[in-house]
Amino acid sequence: MTKELKIGLAAMLLPAAFLLSTPALSAEPDATRFQLERSGDHFIRLDKRTGAMSICQDQGGNLVCRMAADERAAYDDELDRLADRVTKLEKTVASNTASSLPSDADVDRTLGIMQKFMRGFMGMAKEFQNEQPDAKPQPQKT
Repeated sequence: MTKELKIGLAAMLLPAAFLLSTPALSAEPDATRFQLERSGDHFIRLDKRTGAMSICQDQGGNLVCRMAADERAAYDDELDRLADRVTKLEKTVASNTASSLPSDADVDRTLGIMQKFMRGFMGMAKEFQNEQPDAKPQPQKT
């Protein structure tokens, strides 16, 4: 192999190897996110990012974690509250869609008022155009 060929292969393979290894690095979990503390025959797991606590037990060589009872109750209460809020919002949106547009009678009435206003305004503008300017010069007011 010539020196140029070796350099060319290295220039192609090094970036490819780096790109192939990048997803593996980003898929690794954050090793410092959780903290485990032994408490009797089980462990307490603290999520340092969210503050959530879980109780973990060793079952057949696997560490199985579940939420603490008080956190589970708070979680369920929050889910119920949000579900009620979504239901109320959906009902409000459904009731507002039918009556959001004005009726034909309202549109006709509004157009009639606007036509009357514009005719009056245009009449006044024509009157001002037809007036003869005074022959006398106006005094300076400044």
